[in-house]
Amino acid sequence: MAFDIARTRAAYPALTEGFVHFDGAGGTQTAAGVIDAVTDVLRAAVGNRSAAFAPGRRSLEVVAAARQAVADLLGAEPEGVVLGPSATALTYTLARTLGAGWRPGDEVVVSRLDHDANVRPWVQAAEAAGATVRWAEFDRHTGELPTGQYADLIGERTRLVAVTAGSNAIGTVPDVPAIAKAAHAVGALVCVDGVHSVPHGPTDLASLGADVLVTSAYKWSGPHLAAMVADPARWAELRPTKLVPSSDAVPDRFEYGTPSFALLAGVTAAVDHLAGLDPDAVGDRRARLRAGLTAAQAHEEALLDQLLAGLAARPAVTVYGSPARRCPTVSFRVAGMSPAATQQALGDAGFCLSSGDYYAYEYFQTMGLRDSGGAVRASIYHYNTADEVDRLLAELDAVTDRTGTMVR
Repeated sequence: MAFDIARTRAAYPALTEGFVHFDGAGGTQTAAGVIDAVTDVLRAAVGNRSAAFAPGRRSLEVVAAARQAVADLLGAEPEGVVLGPSATALTYTLARTLGAGWRPGDEVVVSRLDHDANVRPWVQAAEAAGATVRWAEFDRHTGELPTGQYADLIGERTRLVAVTAGSNAIGTVPDVPAIAKAAHAVGALVCVDGVHSVPHGPTDLASLGADVLVTSAYKWSGPHLAAMVADPARWAELRPTKLVPSSDAVPDRFEYGTPSFALLAGVTAAVDHLAGLDPDAVGDRRARLRAGLTAAQAHEEALLDQLLAGLAARPAVTVYGSPARRCPTVSFRVAGMSPAATQQALGDAGFCLSSGDYYAYEYFQTMGLRDSGGAVRASIYHYNTADEVDRLLAELDAVTDRTGTMVR
């Protein structure tokens, strides 16, 4: 059946304000069920985690429910779900923990296609340990991350390979399973940044070959919290620095301080929202998530094709990258306009887009674009419409006409 866009949009109160949101890669709008779940916890009697009294048991239930929800979303085990404030914070925790065991001569492989949150923590941990950093390069024309190069990058001293499952700059979807296979052949760990990929289709930890995968709930209709998932046995091998009296259990020992119980309830509600995207889906939550995200993915890909065709028809617009598989994300520049000026002009007309490097530091540095302002990013989410794509293209024409830039 066709994706019910009217039903989907009705679940997002913020959309009634009239702005056109092509900024999902920076953070999506929040689903109504998430807002209600957060509010319900804030209104309720909730204590710190304890089995001794009802409000304490309530917080225990909230945390357990969030772990189970994330596990269902990613094909993981709830005991392997580490919760935290952001993907960056969680990756730094893991990098410090793993890096403590690295030695000079060990090697770490990172990618110039990645968000800096899946680059800098590993580079800095390697530097602290005296380990060597090796770089996977992307194709500057297509934006692909060639898999073949990993045969030369990965060796017996490789301890970790960090790679994105979806570029937040140009949408490239690398062949993560093939990269993971090469890493596992030498006993290296694979840390996958799923922040940009998870919102745009079904995700399965085992199929990716990821030892660790990180995701951010605010990129899939939820609150500003993140999760890092792995096999519980993997977490059991690691000993992060922590406070002496804090829990030594897995996964608790990787989580610092008292969590936000209200926001964790929002995480569960966000997963339930995604599981309801296809109203005809049946089965357990994992099955309904697969159905709903598959339907949403098809809707987003149709809009992406529409947007790419429209941008290609405008000679003054340069689109960066043409990967064979991509998340619904496009970076572009308009001749004669800085990315910031394009963003501002479109913003004045009610369109929300990003400009700059969006923390894809190595990508824009390699392309020679960072010092001149990066690019403009249009990122599609499942609440966007074909009409909004047409309106964006029309407004882009109007903006460039006002500045004297010929667009077609």
